Amino acid sequence: MRVVVTGAAGMIGANLLRGLNAIGVDDIVAVDDLHDGAKYVNLAGTRIADYFDRLDFYDRFARGELGRFDVVFHEGACSDTMEHDGRLMLDLNYRASKTLLDGCQAQGTRLLYASSAAVYGGSATFREEPAFERPLNVYGYSKLLFDDVVRRVLPQAKTQVAGFRYFNVYGPHEQHKGRMASVAFHHFQQLRDNGRVRLFGPYGGYGAGEQARDFVFVGDVVAVNLWFLEQPGVSGIFNLGSGRAQPFNDIAVAVVNATRATRGEPPLALAELVDAGLIEYIEFPAALVGKYQCYTEADLGRLRAAGCDHAFADVASGVARYAAALAPTPP
Repeated sequence: MRVVVTGAAGMIGANLLRGLNAIGVDDIVAVDDLHDGAKYVNLAGTRIADYFDRLDFYDRFARGELGRFDVVFHEGACSDTMEHDGRLMLDLNYRASKTLLDGCQAQGTRLLYASSAAVYGGSATFREEPAFERPLNVYGYSKLLFDDVVRRVLPQAKTQVAGFRYFNVYGPHEQHKGRMASVAFHHFQQLRDNGRVRLFGPYGGYGAGEQARDFVFVGDVVAVNLWFLEQPGVSGIFNLGSGRAQPFNDIAVAVVNATRATRGEPPLALAELVDAGLIEYIEFPAALVGKYQCYTEADLGRLRAAGCDHAFADVASGVARYAAALAPTPP
């Protein structure tokens, strides 16, 4: 099997490379932008056949210059929801994806691609239907624009096309993401650097730290992608989250207790962690008022109806697996 992974040095791409290698797939062309050379560490240790810079790849692929591929996992994108350059967003997230889709359809190549729960924006319902798609920023719009193209193509598509609306993904290999890294990652860093985790105080009708998101462990994201790899007849646009909303307090408790476990210390309840100063609450930032999703939860009905019965980790077990991956390797 000959495979492309775009965004291969990103968090999901890097974990996907390892997942493919684990099932014996190593004829992989990795595509990314290594202008930030430190991202190479996400590729190190994986088995790939070739590497292309994103600027060299998309047009050459569309022209058929790189030979035939069985499947493309398209994870490459600008995922900074605070980026306001619409031209950049539409170029990277829409136009490159459209070029890839056209090339895949012309060459008989399957396409499994990353969409985003950001398409729902201000909606309170997270189901894969236009009535609930209300992006709050140009990032969400760029993802929705491509999803709409896919919807038009699907009735006559020659090969599998499946898009995944990722919710709040966390896990190993996100150290390069800066402010866009997961809450779990930032909590691990805060605890290491400052000895405490900080959460937003009351906002939007929710108590301190009680705003809730659908947090999904990256290992589960990889598992669902690989399930679709084994199901070439399944196409469509699917939510990819855990299917459960959990408060930010759960992430903080899981991070602190996972760290305590590495030191042989017993777990503590939320109130005990707050009393000990290991978790503290800060005033909700004025800059985020009116622009913040206080609640997300993936409706997994369409994914389950397609036959995918993968069991997703809850926050406590997912964060524990993340902590194990972050632990330093013994000398």
